Amino acid sequence: MVAREPELAEVWGWLGDIPDPEIPAISILDLGIVRDVAWAGEGGARTLRVSITPTYSGCPAMRAIEHDVATRLAEEGIAQVAIEVRLAPAWTTDWLSASGREKLRAYGISPPRVRAADPNAPIDLICAPEERAECPRCGSRVVELVSRFSSTPCKALFRCVACREPFDHFKSH
Repeated sequence: MVAREPELAEVWGWLGDIPDPEIPAISILDLGIVRDVAWAGEGGARTLRVSITPTYSGCPAMRAIEHDVATRLAEEGIAQVAIEVRLAPAWTTDWLSASGREKLRAYGISPPRVRAADPNAPIDLICAPEERAECPRCGSRVVELVSRFSSTPCKALFRCVACREPFDHFKSH
């Protein structure tokens, strides 16, 4: 049992140290997977509740993420942890942090474009994926789709026409 109950801001900081198992350059916090953290219960029997949302409903990394969250919090002395997987609302690339997008780019993955500030704005489904991807190495938008799926189902494989380098593009959704 923890000698003191950590502030939630401190807990959020610890969760920000946990890398995504499939893209270790970005944390689960930057990815927007962690939705809520709260203490529940009375007195000494309090439980830390952590809500997470998968990037898609069949994400194979969710068990690893749940394990990593429980392990990280146990390292900080929090023994009572309840992890809730929320499927609604569905995860969206809008939940990626600005620093997360830059971390993806620095890692060599083209981040998804930011949608309009209005969450009710229609998604541009007419624009071909090639027109939305940008080479993370040279910044060119002249790219070609190699495969709609890459190392994970949430990414597509592209090649930059300008620098000829292949790269992953994190799909928008």
